[in-house]
Amino acid sequence: MLTQSPYRSTTIDLLRHGEPVGGRKYRGQLDDPLSEKGWSQMRAAVAGHCPWTAVVSSPLRRCSEFARELAAQHGLPLHIDARFMEIGFGTWQGLTAAEIGARDPLAVQRFLAQPLDYRPPGAEALVAFRDRVVAAFNDLLGAHAGTQVLVVGHAGVIRMVMRHVLDMPLEALYRIQVPNAGITRIQIDTNATGTLPRLVFHAGCL
Repeated sequence: MLTQSPYRSTTIDLLRHGEPVGGRKYRGQLDDPLSEKGWSQMRAAVAGHCPWTAVVSSPLRRCSEFARELAAQHGLPLHIDARFMEIGFGTWQGLTAAEIGARDPLAVQRFLAQPLDYRPPGAEALVAFRDRVVAAFNDLLGAHAGTQVLVVGHAGVIRMVMRHVLDMPLEALYRIQVPNAGITRIQIDTNATGTLPRLVFHAGCL
């Protein structure tokens, strides 16, 4: 007698925070809140839709405050996971690219092209960042298998999850652009033959 192979699909939507107060800079783990524009960007990104069974967020305010609002509106469980916090940029935190370039004109270019070799002074190691984000992502898949979950996070976190899913080299991390309030969808299909993670879309909206 033939039996069907067990099949399970898990969907993870990753939403980058909107514009924070102070505009664009290497903010890292500084805890700036969203600007009014940032709130509007995030609300527009979900556009009243709520296909999720749970919301997970970075603890930083530019992510967690919107995550709390959304979860409360729809009666969803909210989990704050510090492993989804942005990478620490060391002495670059709070500086714009122009301010960094005024000190060293090639610093940002070297960092983006070779992020393993050229780190901001005092920055979190890229390998350590990878390990914590991938561990958080794998735990998320285990805890929410077969459902659709929203992760509210940062550009670096979204890049790292995409890199992991697509099996990209770590050196290519900053080749991925992540806009404010953009949504990236990852789908993980599991059956008797194994698991297939896929990038469904990137930098979109619902």
